Amino acid sequence: MIKYSCIIIEDEPLAQEKVKGFVLKTPFLSLLETFDNALDGLAFLKTNKVDLLFLDINMDGLSGIELLESSKLDCQVIITTAYSEYALKGYELHVSDYLLKPFSFERFLQAVNNIYDKKAAKAIETSPKFIFVKTENKLEKVNLDDILFIEGMRDYRRIHTIHKKIMTLQKFSELEQLLPVNLICRVHKSFMVSISKIDEIERNRIKISQQIIPISDTYRDHFFSQINS
Repeated sequence: MIKYSCIIIEDEPLAQEKVKGFVLKTPFLSLLETFDNALDGLAFLKTNKVDLLFLDINMDGLSGIELLESSKLDCQVIITTAYSEYALKGYELHVSDYLLKPFSFERFLQAVNNIYDKKAAKAIETSPKFIFVKTENKLEKVNLDDILFIEGMRDYRRIHTIHKKIMTLQKFSELEQLLPVNLICRVHKSFMVSISKIDEIERNRIKISQQIIPISDTYRDHFFSQINS
C-alpha cells in the first residue's frame, strides 16, 4: 500500500483533534506532526518530506493563505476552514481540495481518496511485472499477474498463485512496499488480494478461486475506493 505522510496546521484545538482523528482512521495516511501555527509548520516542511498538508486559513502570525503565497511547497494541500470566501483563492494557489468546516469523515475521505487515486494512477506507468520474494534459501520470482491472494500464517505469508503456493517470511508491510496498490490490495490483517482475480464480493466477503476472504473495517473504505476507481 502506498502511504501518504501528512501534517496538520490548525490553531483550534478541537478542529485539530478532529482532523487528527480522521487521519488516524485512514489506513493510507501516516501522521508525522501537528502544529498550532503556520510558522512552526513551515519550518518542518522545509526540512522534512511531506506528501500532504491539512491547512487552516485563519491563524495568528501567518495565515494559511500567506503561507501558500510566500512558500513553494512540495506537497499536496487540503485547506480546512470555516470561511467559504477563500475557496477561489485556494484554487488559484492550486490546493487539492477545500474542506468547509464542519465537514464529515465521508467528505474528508473523498478528498484524500481523490489525491490517493491520482498517485496510484501515476504509479501504474512504472508498475513492475514481477517481484522477488525470500523463500527458505533463495529469492523466488513471482509474476504479479499470477497472484490470486496472499495469506498470513503466523510467522509466514503464503502467496497463492495460479500455478503454486509460495511460503515466505517477509512481513505484509514488506510486501506492501513491493506490490503496486492498484493490483494487490490489503483487505484484512491476514489477507491481501489481487483485484483482477476477484470473482465475487458479497457484503464483507471476497471470493477468489473458491476461497472466501474477509474484508475488515480497517481496510474496507480503501479497498472499495480501489475497486471503484
